[in-house]
Amino acid sequence: MAEGEKIIPINIEDEMKSAYIDYSMSVIVSRALPDVRDGLKPVHRRVLYGMHELGVRSNSAHKKSARIVGEVLGKYHPHGDTSVYDSMVRMAQEWSLRYMLVDGQGNFGSIDGDSPAAMRYTEARMRKIADDMLADIEKDTVDHQLNFDDSLKEPTVLPARIPNLLVNGASGIAVGMATNMPPHNLSEVVDGTVAYIDNKDIEIDELITHIKAPDFPTGGIIYGYDGVREAFKTGRGRVVMRAKATFEEVQGRESIVVTEIPYQVNKADMIKKTADLINDKKIEGISTIRDESDRNGMRIVYILKRDAIPNIVLNTLFKYTALQTSFSVNNIALVNGRPQLLNVKEMIHYFVEHRHEVVVRRTKFELKKAEDRAHILEGLIIASDNIDEVIAIIRGSSNADEARENLIKRFELSEIQAKAIVEMRLRQLTGLEQDKLRAEYDEIIKTIADLKDILANEERRMQIIKDELLEVKEKYGDERRSEINFAGGDLSIEDMIPDEQVVITISHAGYIKRTPLSEYKTQNRGGVGQKASSTRNEDFLEHLFVGTNHQYMLFFTQKGKCFWMRVYEIPEGSKTSKGRAIQNLINIEQDDKVMAFICTQDLKDEDYVNSHYVIMATKKGTVKKTSLEQYSRPRLNGINAIGIKEGDELLEAKLTTGTSQIFLGLKSGKAIRFEESKTRPMGRNASGVRGITLADDNDEVVGMVSVHNFDDDILVVSEKGYGKRSSLEDYRITNRGGKGVKTISVTDKTGGLVAIKNVTDSDDLMIINKSGIAIRMGVEDLRVMGRATQGVRLINIKGKDSIAAVAKVMKDEDAVDEEGLEGEAPDTAEGDASTEDGTALDNDTTESTEE
Repeated sequence: MAEGEKIIPINIEDEMKSAYIDYSMSVIVSRALPDVRDGLKPVHRRVLYGMHELGVRSNSAHKKSARIVGEVLGKYHPHGDTSVYDSMVRMAQEWSLRYMLVDGQGNFGSIDGDSPAAMRYTEARMRKIADDMLADIEKDTVDHQLNFDDSLKEPTVLPARIPNLLVNGASGIAVGMATNMPPHNLSEVVDGTVAYIDNKDIEIDELITHIKAPDFPTGGIIYGYDGVREAFKTGRGRVVMRAKATFEEVQGRESIVVTEIPYQVNKADMIKKTADLINDKKIEGISTIRDESDRNGMRIVYILKRDAIPNIVLNTLFKYTALQTSFSVNNIALVNGRPQLLNVKEMIHYFVEHRHEVVVRRTKFELKKAEDRAHILEGLIIASDNIDEVIAIIRGSSNADEARENLIKRFELSEIQAKAIVEMRLRQLTGLEQDKLRAEYDEIIKTIADLKDILANEERRMQIIKDELLEVKEKYGDERRSEINFAGGDLSIEDMIPDEQVVITISHAGYIKRTPLSEYKTQNRGGVGQKASSTRNEDFLEHLFVGTNHQYMLFFTQKGKCFWMRVYEIPEGSKTSKGRAIQNLINIEQDDKVMAFICTQDLKDEDYVNSHYVIMATKKGTVKKTSLEQYSRPRLNGINAIGIKEGDELLEAKLTTGTSQIFLGLKSGKAIRFEESKTRPMGRNASGVRGITLADDNDEVVGMVSVHNFDDDILVVSEKGYGKRSSLEDYRITNRGGKGVKTISVTDKTGGLVAIKNVTDSDDLMIINKSGIAIRMGVEDLRVMGRATQGVRLINIKGKDSIAAVAKVMKDEDAVDEEGLEGEAPDTAEGDASTEDGTALDNDTTESTEE
């Protein structure tokens, strides 16, 4: 150890604490966070001040970047040259700063993340807007501090006529805190600041009418406004940004064309990642991506596959790629050297306070200068009034000092005045010059009075700040680049799926599919039609609804459970495909079976769900009415729709508006007709009330019909092939729970009743025997006959065969044409929707044809 040195033992923990706190304070205060007054971090401030000192202003020639960097490094910023050059480069990039402060010449990088050329190749100068950041700096408007080696002075803040923090934003990571401020539109910020000056108690809600939202240099769309409002009010929030995209046809293919992308997104990276997602099959529907950007602007073209739907692909891109990103606002800036979270009003407040101080200091500086000049002019005027005597005194003095002394004694002048007189030029003795002196003196006295008035009157100072701001707006203000989409919000699965019309078909054996309505091409009347579906041999299409993708399907099972599905979740199939078994789509128990389905509109629409009901009937004659609202909160494993007693099972469920009439048919040949209003609405778990009294233990309900259209007829079919149509009027309206009236005369010859349906001439019947034979016939071939008759033989039954089921189907299954599907449906919640050309939609269970 050298002589005179000694070791002091210290605790390493204490040393690390104090060293780290010193380091973190240094990073917070003099590196990573911007000052609330000029919105600059020290490195940016030093770059601009260095350029100002070098004289590379907006009206001078460009200078080599290396020269500027050298100036800043050598005088003010003793760190790596890259930190200085990178900061300067960023101030010259139009995609980084909303209002650029540096005018660069050469390669300053690109939005694709290309790095700029080395500083020895590029040149730079200040932009006009940067001149305004430094305006009046020579008038002692801001405090200066010593530089790193105490050899020079540098400003602690710039005078900043521009509200730069709001206009250009900032981002930085300090120790234990970070800042991320979005840029805003200069015109809007100036309007907001002026509004604040006019009324210091202005509410943030009113400020938002001036400063509407951030305004990003790369444009794009601000999607949703909640995050913006939150950020303005608290200083923290999440602003969702989206690319600006349009649909175009490029070389005969549908394409998505993106012309603006979110702020701080690297275009090349984004395209590469999108391509990777397409290769990994995460994004479907895009065949190629082309970047057609050039010096005229950005243009990224996503060429779609032939079967892709542009809207869906675009929403998928928003979900999985940087075409939609969010900007997390965190307004932390240095206020009096301390980091603080600021809302928009506070940021404006501190800027106005800073400008006020600048105006006061500038005015004081100008006042002092004016008073000094006035003092000299007073002396010169005295001299010119006594010019001969002054000349004599000067001629009679042996040197300049003696001359000054003599003048001070004779005219009671100050040292400064005497010095000015001695140094006067001879030409100032001309009459014209003497007049000029007096005019200048009068002018300067007025100026002094004006400056004193400014210092005495705060209102005038505020007016000056406003005038200067409006001048800045006039010079640099421009239109917004980022659009605001107020209605935007979080993406849901529905946004990915267009709400287009589809045809839902369910076969007799329980196979379901949806097909776009457009697949059913329009045919002229009398066309041959197209094959509608390839079902199994014994199967046929029994139900057909026209709905939209965002509607809901409710499935009711034998055991009284209800399952729920969005229409878009039903597997899509072509017109000729078989579809999928319903059992495979819902979590149904092995021994359970779907008995009924309802297609409804939006279950989140309160008016709709509260004005519709589901009415159910069981085999044992129970009926139950429940508000549709009870089924609007689905669960994966189904919910209870009705309490089923032992030995009973759910038979039918229909959607009604509460005003229809209900028919129940019994195996024993009886039927009952009663008003739906006779059953009060109940909860989901209730078992219901008696709808009809069974004749004996072997009797059971075979079907339920809910009638809205009172022109319908009632069709009944018995086991052994007999059936008939009867008019509605034949069935008198009775009370619920009665034994009913005879609807068909049941004998050994006819067998028990197997089906009851409401029909019109435009329906067909499909009758299925237990042996698997299916026979189709037109309802119009059956004449209307009395209620108590035995009916006519519909089909010949051989041997011990009997009828298993009767289904009502569309008039001509093969010719399901678009004209038929889009025909106007009646406004009934239920019953048969018949189209204008006579094609019947079996709308037994739905209201979807209203669509």
